[in-house]
Amino acid sequence: MSSAQQDGAAAFHELGNTELRQLMGDGRLDAERLTRHFLDRVERVDPLLHAVIGVNPDALREARRLDAEGDPRRPLHGMPVLLKDVVETADRMHTTAGSFALQGLRPATDATVAARLRRAGAVILGKTNLSEWAGGMSLTHHAGWSARGGQTRNPYKLDRSPNESSSGSAVAAAAGLCVAAIGTETNGSIIDPSSANCVVGVKPTVGLVGRGGVIPGVPSQDSVGPITRTVRDAAILLGTLVGVDNRDRATRASRGHFHRDYTRFLDADGLRGARIGVQRSVYFGYSRHADDIAERAIATLRDAGATVIDPADIPTAERLEDLPGSMVVQAYEFKRALNGYLSAAPGDHPRSLTELIAYNHAHSDRELRYVDQDGLEAVQRLDFSEREYKEALAINHRLSRSEGIDAVLRRFDLDALVMPTTGPPAKIDLIRGDAYGGGASTPAALAGYPAVSVPAGFALGLPVGLTFMGPAWSEPVLLRLAYAYEQASRVRRPPTYRPADVGF
Repeated sequence: MSSAQQDGAAAFHELGNTELRQLMGDGRLDAERLTRHFLDRVERVDPLLHAVIGVNPDALREARRLDAEGDPRRPLHGMPVLLKDVVETADRMHTTAGSFALQGLRPATDATVAARLRRAGAVILGKTNLSEWAGGMSLTHHAGWSARGGQTRNPYKLDRSPNESSSGSAVAAAAGLCVAAIGTETNGSIIDPSSANCVVGVKPTVGLVGRGGVIPGVPSQDSVGPITRTVRDAAILLGTLVGVDNRDRATRASRGHFHRDYTRFLDADGLRGARIGVQRSVYFGYSRHADDIAERAIATLRDAGATVIDPADIPTAERLEDLPGSMVVQAYEFKRALNGYLSAAPGDHPRSLTELIAYNHAHSDRELRYVDQDGLEAVQRLDFSEREYKEALAINHRLSRSEGIDAVLRRFDLDALVMPTTGPPAKIDLIRGDAYGGGASTPAALAGYPAVSVPAGFALGLPVGLTFMGPAWSEPVLLRLAYAYEQASRVRRPPTYRPADVGF
C-alpha cells in the first residue's frame, strides 16, 4: 500500500471494501473520514457527470454514530453506498425515480435493501440519477436522462452514454464517488451500464433480493443488485442484501438458495475445469469492437483452464428478441404496479399513471424538455386481459427457461454462458435519442435468471464488458467464474474524463 493510501491522501476511492476495512482495523481510517472523502469526491467530480441526484444530509451523522459504536465486524461497516433513486429511504432524502412529480415523497420506512445495508453497517451516502421512471418514460433510448437529475455522462468520455437506467449507479461506482452502488434491472439496466462504465454489475435471480420499498417496473423481471469496481465487492454487497422479504412474495422461493457470504465462492483458479458455452447467435455481430474484445476474453477463459464450447446457442435466442408476449407482460405489469405504488405512497403527488401523464403535460417545460412520455402513454393506452397476460408470461418463461437457457446448459453440460454485454457506449443525443446496437440482457431478463457483467476490454478507450449468464440461483457459480476471469484479465482501469471534443 502506498504512502498516499496510508496517510489518507487521495486514493481511498480506488480501494475496495476489504482494503478500507483493513485500514479501519489498523486505526488509520474511520467512517467519518471516509464519508467526508466521498462527499468531497461528489462535490468536486460529480458536476462533470451528474451521477448523484441527491446527497444524504445526514451521512456524516450516520458515520459518526458508526464510529461511536466501535463495532467494525459488520460486513459494510462505515462503507459509503449510493442507491438508485427508486429505492426508498426513511430520511430527509427524496425518492423520485428522477421525476419532479415525486419530489415530495417521504416514505415512513426504508426499502428492504436500504434497511439491510444499514444493518450491515453501510453509510447511505445519497441517491443516483437514472433514466426517468427507470427507462419507462419514453420509447426512445435516453439513457441516464431524468428531469430532476439531468444527463448522466460516461466518465471515460463525457459525450458518451452511460447506458440504461442504472446509469448513475454505474458511473458513481466507476468514478469513485462511493465504495459501492445499488442498481435495479428489468432488462439490461444493471449489466449494460456496468459494461459501459467498466465496473462489475450483478443482476440477481428474481426473488433473491427483496424489492419491498422499491418503485416497481415489471415485477416478473425486476431485480435489485450491486454495482461495484470489483467482483469481491459485489459478492460482499450481495450477501448483505439477500433473504426473504415480507414485502416481496417472490423472495419466498429463495429459501435454501441464498447465502450470507458469497465471498467464499470466489476462487482465482475458479475457471479450471469449468464448462462455458459461447452464445454466438444474436449476441455477437452487432459490434465488431465488442466481438473482438469478447474473442480475447474467450481466449483468456481457455488459458485459465476452462473448457469452452463454441458455439453453444440458446435455441430460442432470435425469438426472445422479438417476442410479442414481452410487450404484453411489460405493459400489463408496469401499469398495475405503478398505479398500485402511486396510490399507496405517502405525500402530495400524482396518485395514478393517468395523473402522472397529466402532471408531465402540465410541467412540460421541465419534464418533457428532451424526452417524450410516449412510453408512459403507450402503457396507459394498451389494455390486455388477465388471460392474455398469463398466456404471454407462460410463453416468455417457457422460451427463455426450459426451451432457452436451461436447454442449452443441459445439452452441453455447461456451468454458464458468455457473450459480450453490449457494444461501446454511443454518443449522447438528447434530441433523437442514443443509438443502441444490441446487448446480452434479454434471455436472463425474461427468464428472471442471474447475469454478471465484468470488465473485458476497451475499444478506443471506451469500455466493453463480458456477461456470464446461468440458471436460477446460480450466483455462486457466476461470481466464481467472473472473479477468476477478472483476476486473469485485470482489465479495469480508472476513468479518464476525456472531454467531448477529443478523438473518437
